[in-house]
Amino acid sequence: MADVVSRAVCLGEAMIMLAGDTGGPLEDVETFRRSVGGAECNVAGGLAALGVSTSWISRLGDDGFGRHVLRDLQERGVDVGGVEADPDRPTGLYVKHTTGGRSRMHYYRSGSAASAMSPAFLDRPAVRERLAGADLVHTTGITAAISGTCAEMLERLAGDARDFIFSVDLNWRPALWRDKDPEPLRRVLRAADVVLIGADEAEVFAGTSDPAELRELLGPRCTLVMKNDAHTALVLEPDGRRTEVPALTVEVVEPVGAGDAFAAGFLAGTLQGLPMEQRLRQGHLGAAAVLAVPEDHAAPLDPAVRQKLLDCSDEEWAVVKVGPSGVTLP
Repeated sequence: MADVVSRAVCLGEAMIMLAGDTGGPLEDVETFRRSVGGAECNVAGGLAALGVSTSWISRLGDDGFGRHVLRDLQERGVDVGGVEADPDRPTGLYVKHTTGGRSRMHYYRSGSAASAMSPAFLDRPAVRERLAGADLVHTTGITAAISGTCAEMLERLAGDARDFIFSVDLNWRPALWRDKDPEPLRRVLRAADVVLIGADEAEVFAGTSDPAELRELLGPRCTLVMKNDAHTALVLEPDGRRTEVPALTVEVVEPVGAGDAFAAGFLAGTLQGLPMEQRLRQGHLGAAAVLAVPEDHAAPLDPAVRQKLLDCSDEEWAVVKVGPSGVTLP
């Protein structure tokens, strides 16, 4: 693996996640497990676990939940010096309720501290410093959706002259865009250097999951990374080169957070200068690890195991299995 010193910045919300300890109706759940979630902070933790020097910048409520988010990310090796505390608005949270093997999310983010981010947030000295030193900046369509001022902030970031790789994960959430014009998000996507998108959400957002048609919609600039659920992931580069890698066989415990782990693996591989096939494999490995646990993020694979799987043959890759007990090696 390339020994490259690089810096990443993830910009977007973090939330407290409360998961019910029983599978009964939500109104009967008395005990919840607390953890930290949110697309961009999940990616930040994943990048840090893969050895990338990573900052997460956002706004949190000046409350116990916000302080827990900071402590959690710091313990995972993420720099949080660019986070602003809001004395008036709360840290957002969501409740994960699982019944019949399916999870439903109940979000409480309206009026959150993160939703008050605006273009002026980028002018804060601590934020400017981290963006100026970044090799890669990552965000998602969720942050563009949580408020009009957040969308304006991302448009400004996308339009500024920059020396970093600008990465955007679509993370299309129709409920967040209800009665809103998604054109600002389209402009941000067209300005990105890397666009990550799921085949299912592409159908809803763009009316197609064909990579060539998406390329026409997004323009020629980006490296397009398309994830097709449990089947495959492919990259379509600006010069037309296409790389595709099948997903691993996974005993799924909980699907939430797998896309963020895939993004972290792929983007870390990009910064580490890995060949495109290995970037996709590293994304699949991160996603598989999260699929096999109930939380939104998982402990990283042993580096030696990860390297063996990045280097293995296609035939060996095809028989790898991942579950709660770990990885079955070829």
